[in-house]
Amino acid sequence: MSLAVVASRALDGLAAPEVRVEVHLANGLPSFTLVGLADTEVKEARERVRAALAESGFAFPHNKRITVNLAPADLPKESGRFDLPIALGILAAQGIVDARRLEGIEFAGELSLAGELRPIRGALALALAARKADPQPRLVLPKSSAAEAARVEGLDIRSACHLSDVVRALLPTDESGATRPELPHAVAEAAVPTSQALDLREVKGQAGAKRALEIAAAGAHSLLLVGPPGTGKSMLAQRLSGLLPPMTDEEALSTAALHSVSARGFDPSRWRQRPMRHPHHSASAVALVGGGSPPRPGEISLAHGGVLFLDELPEFPRSALEALREPLETGQITISRAARQANYPARFQLVAAMNPCPCGWLGAFAATGKSCRCSPEAVARYQAKLSGPLLDRIDMQVEVPAIGAAALMAAPDGDTSAVVAARVAEARERQLARQAVANGELAAGALDAACRMDAAAAHFLQSVAARLGWSGRSVHRVMKLARTIADLAGADAVGTPAIAEAVQYRRALPES
Repeated sequence: MSLAVVASRALDGLAAPEVRVEVHLANGLPSFTLVGLADTEVKEARERVRAALAESGFAFPHNKRITVNLAPADLPKESGRFDLPIALGILAAQGIVDARRLEGIEFAGELSLAGELRPIRGALALALAARKADPQPRLVLPKSSAAEAARVEGLDIRSACHLSDVVRALLPTDESGATRPELPHAVAEAAVPTSQALDLREVKGQAGAKRALEIAAAGAHSLLLVGPPGTGKSMLAQRLSGLLPPMTDEEALSTAALHSVSARGFDPSRWRQRPMRHPHHSASAVALVGGGSPPRPGEISLAHGGVLFLDELPEFPRSALEALREPLETGQITISRAARQANYPARFQLVAAMNPCPCGWLGAFAATGKSCRCSPEAVARYQAKLSGPLLDRIDMQVEVPAIGAAALMAAPDGDTSAVVAARVAEARERQLARQAVANGELAAGALDAACRMDAAAAHFLQSVAARLGWSGRSVHRVMKLARTIADLAGADAVGTPAIAEAVQYRRALPES
């Protein structure tokens, strides 16, 4: 009897817990048994490994009873990432591979029937978990997965294209002391810098909406744009990501890891670029917040560190919109199922757009000559599709009015995206130096210290809140907005003008 143990990692949400692949060979009726709460694609590894070993020229123990245990037994395992460690365990149990050279190395990779190594999902999450568990981890991954994981610094990551490459590097040292070939170190694929194609200056008119967009970018505030069709709501939303500050190393890794575990995988060309997600209004609640079995991240998590744009907001299913309420507050989402639970970060910046009424032309007659055909009851029903609690959590609700043909034909006006982004970066630096987070992410306990107001500004805010019947959350959001406005102006304290401007960004829709 012989036993071999190979280290690997599973994928559980964004976590990658360690898995010990134990391979046992014994005499008896020939069989290949795989245990340890393995999913269907893991159990199919038996046939992939058998064919890959044979095609690579290695002996498969057809006359042995093979038992493969994936420990811990209560951790669900899915995907073909355990093909490589299972194959190496079988070879080590036969003595073909030196079992001592497997120690301290983690392996993951899917095998083709010809022995080629195919990429795995979640390589970045695996690398982050390995770095957290071991100060100097060593990993062997398929070539493209290794290049993805190499973005995590401090790891010894080796890449391989074929099973035989890995086996040759792990063969026992012969009596002559000849050295074995080393697997090459993985190198992260260089990101190609892309120019900002969408410029804020391309939006004609809409000076008020542009100002609101700048404030939203500076303080990481959520934004709702309300206006008739064709006023530039989508154009404004699509240019928000170009105004945001550059991503930090931690933000870039966190965002890339989320895309790495998603169905489409991580795109190296998008490295350090803030994501811009634009789901269709027919998206379900599961598509937005995540779900499935096993749980996968939804649009709000894929927009982590970037922008989530919801066009035609009232047309989304009510259940999908209400599911956004908690992530807007906490910046994370917990997906619970009967057997599993997954936590994903969801610190996204929400930008939504909607028409003011079902026909869309409410208040647009002066600029377009088109009059609204909706009754007051129809307008109220349409706007009531957005619940009061959801509107309460959206920092800014800005009207985007219709503009005439003369303004559309005029020369571009306003500052370019580069100029606005520079002001946004300066304001964000002030916030991080003062409280370590953006104003939109301030906790209630830190709000008073960060948003110091003079007596006149405090009295003005109290009178406005009492007259409009605002909730405590609405008052806090206005304080955060005013703090961002003051930061853009370079002011230490929040004055009455900043409070007055912030109040105007909460008036586009009535709060119910």
